[in-house]
Amino acid sequence: MDENEIATKIIGSAIEVHKVLGPGLLESAYKECLFYKLRESGLAVEKEKAMPLVFEKVKLDCGYRIDILVENKVIIELKSVECLNDVHLAQTLTYMKLGNYRLGLLINFNVKFLKEGIKRVVNNL
Repeated sequence: MDENEIATKIIGSAIEVHKVLGPGLLESAYKECLFYKLRESGLAVEKEKAMPLVFEKVKLDCGYRIDILVENKVIIELKSVECLNDVHLAQTLTYMKLGNYRLGLLINFNVKFLKEGIKRVVNNL
């Protein structure tokens, strides 16, 4: 399964979660529910995956964590904020570069319609 097929399944699951929960909850609630939905759909998912920083050939644990990693190919960075901004996008891109991932989804659940809160992020390795 390629990154685009995975992203389609992720977005579908995220929309289902949003339809049930709506906006206004904490990020952690959406993370747990989306993790559950993705796992139930048969995808390989990891939650809070540690992302070490390599500096001068040394791996350093700086506390970076990917919210959800799907099929070891697509990262999901979840938010529940009034609006997404450049810092959220930069965070997603940084995780993608550190892990050498090509595709990320930045999803803000604190919107009326989830399609307004989804940003597709591509890393042109």
